[in-house]
Amino acid sequence: MSSAVDPLLVLVLMLNFLLLGTSRLRAAIGASALQGALLGALTVFVHGAPAARPMVVGAAAIAIKGVLIRGMLNRALRDAAIRKEIEPYISFVTSLILGAVATGAAVLFADRLPLAPEHQGSLLVPASLATVLTGFVILSTRKKAITQVVGYLVLENGIFIMGLTLHQAMPSLVEIGVLLDLLVAIFVIGIVINHINREFASLDVARLDTLKE
Repeated sequence: MSSAVDPLLVLVLMLNFLLLGTSRLRAAIGASALQGALLGALTVFVHGAPAARPMVVGAAAIAIKGVLIRGMLNRALRDAAIRKEIEPYISFVTSLILGAVATGAAVLFADRLPLAPEHQGSLLVPASLATVLTGFVILSTRKKAITQVVGYLVLENGIFIMGLTLHQAMPSLVEIGVLLDLLVAIFVIGIVINHINREFASLDVARLDTLKE
């Protein structure tokens, strides 16, 4: 495992806090895209010496997570004419506190797991757990559908990091499977967002409570 892995994971964790603390949708989309691009680089470095297969998977991750999905979400943002996450269910300060607690708990919990020797002392597992929990916080505390898509992306990024711990047993199967699932899910979510905005002229998911059978 390359020495560049842990610094990249520190950047991933820092982006988690940026996502929890920002009130601007465009910044959240950009941060999630940058996080995805970092995971593409991480895919290459976690395999040790550079090889063709991890480089292809890393390039695909950067293209899909860092470029394609960002473009799709920015287009949805322009179509919906939204610039700011106005009223989250909890304050941004509370979100940051939850993120800090989740990160601390992830580090403590990871130390108790029976990890493989090459993962002991690494940030792979703590960063994975912390990123998954960050995604859950965003999903459950934000009102805008686009922001909840970002939460899903962050949660999936955490799963992606966990998949990298299995690279010796399943070198690329986990990464490629996650990328394909993510791409399909984003297309589906994009369609849902488009229909919500068309029917209700709003992407505030709280308004869905007014639906009656």
